[in-house]
Amino acid sequence: MGHDTLSDVLRTVRLRSALFYDLSCAGKWLAEAPDSGDIAGAVMSDVDQVIPYHVVTAGECWVTLQGEQPLRLQRGDVVILPQGDPHVVSSAPGLRPEPNVNWYEEMKLHKRPFRLGRDGGAAGAPAFEACRPASGADYETDTSLVCGFVGCDKRPFNPLLATLPRLLHLPAAAGSAWGAQFAQLAATVSGSRRPGSEVLLERMSEMMFVDAVSRHIDSMPEQSTGWLAGLRDRFVGRALALMHENPTAAWSIDELSNQVGLSRSALHERFVELIAQPPMQYLTSWRMQLASRMLLDSQSSVLSIALRTGYESEAAFGRAFKRLVGMPPAAWRRKQGQLAAP
Repeated sequence: MGHDTLSDVLRTVRLRSALFYDLSCAGKWLAEAPDSGDIAGAVMSDVDQVIPYHVVTAGECWVTLQGEQPLRLQRGDVVILPQGDPHVVSSAPGLRPEPNVNWYEEMKLHKRPFRLGRDGGAAGAPAFEACRPASGADYETDTSLVCGFVGCDKRPFNPLLATLPRLLHLPAAAGSAWGAQFAQLAATVSGSRRPGSEVLLERMSEMMFVDAVSRHIDSMPEQSTGWLAGLRDRFVGRALALMHENPTAAWSIDELSNQVGLSRSALHERFVELIAQPPMQYLTSWRMQLASRMLLDSQSSVLSIALRTGYESEAAFGRAFKRLVGMPPAAWRRKQGQLAAP
């Protein structure tokens, strides 16, 4: 079996998940989600990119992104928003939120997981009331969702994120293995709250995300460009696999072209067309991502990390790191440590 470049990237950018909550809805309802960057501190403060998702466990609803047509979701469907775009989930398409109503603020007031509900109210009442914790058994529900977040590193280098669309949809009817299983599990867990269920949801949500990405690769048109398109290209995919399998090797465009069976100029052109940067520039960026993990996850010296990422000197490594990250590795390590401190 060849090197699994996608798994390599997902491990290195620290894919993980947290914060699950239930949304119980009745009547005419709407939940507006802001840009995930605006709420990252409230949901996953230790990650660069926060990716929201919604699982419909009962009923149906609509999700709408600005500039896109509303998408109908049915029971068992999963929708993921890789770019963290602001969006609206509602009982019908075309609904607009009232100003100054942000149900995400509830996350600061309630221990996770918690339940939210919104009801259109009695005749003559406002169309949308301020969001409040649902009362439980006496709350009549038309639609239920389990929502959460997947997080990952965006910096110094995450080649996957930029190539994902604004929305990934896993329809239950399409037979998505992890999507369907996760939807069923989420419905069960949201009702039982058994010990350990939250950790189980975390692991399953990560698997569901990987399944969504894999299915997206399979469905991409032949003329697609981007890192994921590069993965499935015979020559670029092989070059990527070689660099990821042994990133510390003294790779050159000549050596890569010999290994993949394509001329130097043709490989360079094909790589740039799909990945949008030359092979050697990509290798440097990936080495810096590996180095950033070592800087944060170990007490190794900068020199040791430089040698372990293919550099012969600390000075050469420091220059490459600063070009991509904007500061020397030691200063970046201190800054990240301060940001992670409680």
